[in-house]
Amino acid sequence: MPTSGNSISSWSDVAIRTSQMRESPTRRTWYPCARAGRSNAMDAYLDIETTGLSPWNSDVTVVGVCRQDEDGLRMVQLVGSEITREAVERLLEGAETLYTYNGKRFDIAFLTCRLDIELPPALRHRDLMYDCWDRGLYGGLKVVEQRLGINRILRDVSGIQAVQLWWRYARWGDEAALAKLLAYNREDVMNLKVLRERLGVD
Repeated sequence: MPTSGNSISSWSDVAIRTSQMRESPTRRTWYPCARAGRSNAMDAYLDIETTGLSPWNSDVTVVGVCRQDEDGLRMVQLVGSEITREAVERLLEGAETLYTYNGKRFDIAFLTCRLDIELPPALRHRDLMYDCWDRGLYGGLKVVEQRLGINRILRDVSGIQAVQLWWRYARWGDEAALAKLLAYNREDVMNLKVLRERLGVD
């Protein structure tokens, strides 16, 4: 199948404004992204990175959320100590539908356990993994992307490598490792929107 025209073709033309705090591994970054397909200000797309698979003994390292605003799709990433209950709730404020992949068992489970976050009743959570299952599409997000022909730039980064990238930054201040981790998370989040549109779900 052809790759989706809604995928981002290059990160080089994405404008980046960053406020850096070198004293601790934290950073907030805004990424204005090109308009793509149908968008709704009430939709939010979320993906997180962690130090492991268990929410009881692992930490959340990156929270990425994509929303629509007057300039198009805009992504916000919280990093390290910026990840607080209040900060995440602000990112989701006003959203009507939250889209994730395996979010019920992973992303939301982590946020609930580590930050004591509970999604408000008015916020509908749509876990796209189950929509994929309904269509006979099984496996992780990247496996499903390949089956649907959805493009991914960072093909060499796995979930385990994402953990390693975080520790390279947190322990040794490796800025290149953090940049790659943020790009990996960014692509995960943006491809949720592409996946949703490819599946044709609301």
